Amino acid sequence: MMPRHRRFYFIASIVLFAIEVLIALFVHDQFVRPYVGDYLVVILLYCCVRSFFSWPVTHVAIACLLFSYLIEMLQYFQLVELLHLQQYRWARVIIGTYFTWTDMVAYTLGIGTILLAERLLGSRLHPQGT
Repeated sequence: MMPRHRRFYFIASIVLFAIEVLIALFVHDQFVRPYVGDYLVVILLYCCVRSFFSWPVTHVAIACLLFSYLIEMLQYFQLVELLHLQQYRWARVIIGTYFTWTDMVAYTLGIGTILLAERLLGSRLHPQGT
């Protein structure tokens, strides 16, 4: 049976994934899609990792942030075009096609939110002995 705190992260992952899909499919504005989507995606990534591993909060948070930065840097170097994947919508959506500093800020704010939430709620999510 999955420990309670892992179950929380697993359910959060599913909910965040559903929100991201809804944003991708139905939101075509100038704020939610570009900023809220990027903010939430690092939280989604963090929750996915925490669903399966009991690694330290800070390590997972930093790893997720660095991974997000890496993806953004690959966008800067136009990885989709370098790999000749621009005709595939899934590649453009997953990897992304253009670099922006605001994405880096959104990722950082998302991880900052995670660290704050873990600090405030951590003892409730991670009771001793689980």
